[in-house]
Amino acid sequence: MSNSKNTGGLTYKDAGVDIDAGNDLIEKIKPAVKSTNRKGVMGSIGGFGGLFDLSQLNYNNPLLVSGTDGVGTKLKLANMMNDHSTIGIDLVAMCVNDIIVLGAEPLFFLDYYACGQLQPDDAAAVIGGIANGCKQANCALIGGETAEMPGMYTKGDYDLAGFVVGAVEKDAVINGENIQKKNVIIGISSSGPHSNGYSLIRKILEVNKTDLNEKLGDKSIGKHLLEPTQIYVKQLLELVDSAIEVNGIAHITGGGLTENISRVIPDELAINIDLSSWDRPEIFNWLQEKGNLSDAEMLRTFNCGIGMVVIINKDDKVECEELIKSTGLKCWKIGTVRKSKKHKNDVEFI
Repeated sequence: MSNSKNTGGLTYKDAGVDIDAGNDLIEKIKPAVKSTNRKGVMGSIGGFGGLFDLSQLNYNNPLLVSGTDGVGTKLKLANMMNDHSTIGIDLVAMCVNDIIVLGAEPLFFLDYYACGQLQPDDAAAVIGGIANGCKQANCALIGGETAEMPGMYTKGDYDLAGFVVGAVEKDAVINGENIQKKNVIIGISSSGPHSNGYSLIRKILEVNKTDLNEKLGDKSIGKHLLEPTQIYVKQLLELVDSAIEVNGIAHITGGGLTENISRVIPDELAINIDLSSWDRPEIFNWLQEKGNLSDAEMLRTFNCGIGMVVIINKDDKVECEELIKSTGLKCWKIGTVRKSKKHKNDVEFI
């Protein structure tokens, strides 16, 4: 390779990749990343890999539990509103809420941020949100990747993916095998649509030519829809560590109430869900009305106000509800487990 100075030849920046902007971003996010440090973290941001010392934690026979997810087209809404401060919370939530259903404590998180042209301030806002979400989940942000790929994304667009690793004692894994007939299903409130169904939401906005600043209750439609996904980690770890026997947990994501609870129910059992048992947030009523959506479409696309469910013995119902409410979340008994009529874990809405 020649050692001569550049004499007018092409540079990486000419091709659309600005290495200096990437270095600027790293400096901007260092304080946010450092704020997520927890026991077990080793090293600092900027290395080729993130290190975590599991031996520093009080586990006897741990299993590692991993999860990955994205935010989907809710990213388009963040762009529409020019607000990138909370979308990173969604990214963390979608990952850590998936592994908490197994009883796993999230330990560390990595992110992947891809764009066409790096805007350091916007990217820093996104990663600041990721750090915020990690702190809510007591999960360290120990690394990530920023990819600037001109031609792959239009100007201003970006995509996110997240990766979490957690741990749970081998004899404490919650896998649904203890679920029995007559168990009760406790639904825990969501903060809104979370990060699912946004392609349909954007279609509803388009068809109705909706002004995102239009008020619905005490805030705008845009604010309702951009509300970050509730992170349930601390509340559910407190529940799992209590005397209450938690037989199953389900994260209500894509597929809604129709499909997600069934994922943790043994094949010979099924569930009844009472749709009148909880208060459905007004944003879901607005979406159903403006989109002329059937009840079946709503229940299969959105969480409809229930972001997480726990399945417990009926004798633990009152104690479970009191514990969850003490954490600041709303909850309701929304259903029961029954013997399957179809020899599969079906769902019946009543």
